[in-house]
Amino acid sequence: MADVFWQNRNVFVTGCTGLLGSWLTKALVEKGANVTGLIRDIVPRSNLNWSGFGDKINVVRGEVEDYFLLERALNEYEIDTVFHLAAQTIVTIANRNPLSTFESNIKGTWNVLEACRRSPLIKRIVVASSDKAYGDQDKLPYTEDTPLEGKHPYDVSKSCADLLCRTYFETYKLPVCVTRCGNFYGGGDLNFNRIIPGTIRSVLYEEAPVIRSDGSLVRDYLYIEDGVEAYLVLAEKMEDLGVQGEAFNFSNEIQITVLELVEKILDIMKSDLKPRVLGEATNEIKHQYLSAKKARKILKWKPKYTLEEGLQKTITWYKNFFGFSELR
Repeated sequence: MADVFWQNRNVFVTGCTGLLGSWLTKALVEKGANVTGLIRDIVPRSNLNWSGFGDKINVVRGEVEDYFLLERALNEYEIDTVFHLAAQTIVTIANRNPLSTFESNIKGTWNVLEACRRSPLIKRIVVASSDKAYGDQDKLPYTEDTPLEGKHPYDVSKSCADLLCRTYFETYKLPVCVTRCGNFYGGGDLNFNRIIPGTIRSVLYEEAPVIRSDGSLVRDYLYIEDGVEAYLVLAEKMEDLGVQGEAFNFSNEIQITVLELVEKILDIMKSDLKPRVLGEATNEIKHQYLSAKKARKILKWKPKYTLEEGLQKTITWYKNFFGFSELR
């Protein structure tokens, strides 16, 4: 039934070369959607190209900071569904370059929303926020009613983008929903300063994995195929359920420290390497994890993969990507 929903539907995906965007684009194409992707930079080894789906979509070259480009694309390709995923997603880069992060994550979001408002064919918009939009909270897990209190550049950019979606719904009745997810992981993430791909690459090349923090940060990790299913289910059901304007947390609801996660990867890969703990990370929230009760109850969504299953699939992807015939 879901495949029928997407058959011949005109879908616009920003950030389609990223981790989530590439897997979501692949799923949409396989379901028969006509996908148009916004691509800023050509990354030859991106998962979109690696998977062979880069040649199966319409490509609009540009960035979300360019409002008139967005307006043109939505109208010329007669888009009815938008997934806005494009963002500067790395906390360390946000700390180093806050202005470019604000331009991409805040201005980019209001540009997408305004372009959608002015496009009469738009029926549904799903915007990627983040668990970091909640900021540092004493009461955990985060629920959708937790205040948005980001303090540092990346967190604030997501809090702002999230609130922009709310104002476009409340003021203009724009059919937009927001997703707040934990840390996505899976094959295709080429940001190797992230803990999971960085650790896997280090082990494959027999180098000690590096932990920038002290290893005690508690996080929420969601396998990418579960994330894709969450986005699709929300888009498919938001109109019928009348949940436009609402936010949904998606999580496997398992909390784990960074050090425990690295040790789990080392165990799965049967490695005797020991991580190097630098303790250098700054402006990081100590503990953050989500409740997905609302998504389970209203959308009937739940993750399919355990953390161990997701990590195993991720390790296999990188083993193939780097040309290793077997794990060392």
